[in-house]
Amino acid sequence: MQKSSFEEVWKRIAANTGETFHTISGLPFTYNVKKDTVHPNRTEYQISKTDFEKAYTMVPIKGPGAINKIVRGPSYLWAILHDKRISLNEW
Repeated sequence: MQKSSFEEVWKRIAANTGETFHTISGLPFTYNVKKDTVHPNRTEYQISKTDFEKAYTMVPIKGPGAINKIVRGPSYLWAILHDKRISLNEW
């Protein structure tokens, strides 16, 4: 199975705004998408679409530690990209 384009994945991310996701350690969180950024409810910072795209080129990713030096919010980013609603079991 071929991975979807990043734009398709970004559409899934946007479509799941407000849904509950879980970090690798089990912490629940939700997020909102505003323009090209994701705003998790458990933090004040935002994660750019560009950071999601960088990480997407690497999926599947073992855990957030593998991307913590290249993206902002690795725990949230990892959790979103590896959730079945986003990955559709493609990775």
